[in-house]
Amino acid sequence: MEYKIIVPTGYMGSGSSAMTDLVSEYAGYEAKKGSFEYVFLHCPNGLFDLEDKLLVGNTALRSDEAIRSFQKEMQKLYSKKYYWVGHYREIIGPQFMQAVEKLVDQLVMYRSDFYWYVQEDTSAKMVVQLIIKRLVEAISLHHIKMKKPLLYPQVWLSYPTEAEFYQAAHDFIYQILNAIGHQDGHIILDQLLLPHNLYRVDRYFDEDLYAFVIDRDPRDVFIINKYIWTAQNAVVPYETDPLRFCEQYKRIRASEKKTDSAKVHRFHFEDLIYDYEKSVERLEKILGLTEADHIRPRTSFKPEISINNTQLFLNPKYQAEAQIIERELKEYLYPFPFARQSDEKQVF
Repeated sequence: MEYKIIVPTGYMGSGSSAMTDLVSEYAGYEAKKGSFEYVFLHCPNGLFDLEDKLLVGNTALRSDEAIRSFQKEMQKLYSKKYYWVGHYREIIGPQFMQAVEKLVDQLVMYRSDFYWYVQEDTSAKMVVQLIIKRLVEAISLHHIKMKKPLLYPQVWLSYPTEAEFYQAAHDFIYQILNAIGHQDGHIILDQLLLPHNLYRVDRYFDEDLYAFVIDRDPRDVFIINKYIWTAQNAVVPYETDPLRFCEQYKRIRASEKKTDSAKVHRFHFEDLIYDYEKSVERLEKILGLTEADHIRPRTSFKPEISINNTQLFLNPKYQAEAQIIERELKEYLYPFPFARQSDEKQVF
């Protein structure tokens, strides 16, 4: 049996967790870690950054920095206990760092004892070592030569071909996915990929990947970020001035490389609510499921409740800002089948 990898993703506040909740209602599908966001692919110095550094404009010094930065970031995700996107020692297990070290060993082709300027960047410890070195050499009239203190001793050189890199990276990913539970069943991994990374998926994943991109009306995205989540002391990723928000939103969407991969499926958050039955049928067709597999309907994703997260822009106090967004972001608006005004107390 082919076990599937389900990856809900979206555009910062677009409602990807709704897909996580919906899929988890089906037999054999479970989001064991809920909406925990797995970032090791797309975080700064993650696997995708490693790809870009080693396959685009690579040099001897760049490859050393690339692999060491990747290893350091993965170690942080693994061992930093109170890092909310990390804690992989408990979330995934020791297999994570085993996969990291295996990938590093595969990519490092030469380990050279020469050094470059990054290794010479001084620290307090190195200053002391350098003073001792000079004193010893001066006292011995340079008969004793001590090694120059460096941040680290070797340079790691790597010049992989695309085929070599992608095969090693594929194996790295699947070693981690199996540690999470993929070899034993279907897994749901929220935000394992972002919309801006999806053009890469065919290089890394087999046919068992199903990425679901959730889009949402930007008027509601703006209002819920500015007024609802801010009141809850949540982080607001968008500009709170409507014109600046529109400019930012356009740039975010324009920066996304489009993909026609069969692994990528796009849903509107609003369709999951206003066209629930049709959306469920479409999801079941994509995943090869039947109505009988939907054993826990409306238990995790409740459209009758989630509807309160829509059409917030119809509240008169938001009309002025909403009209600016309507004018500037026409192509991203959702055609609601009917109007309703939500109770803000029910928004989440």
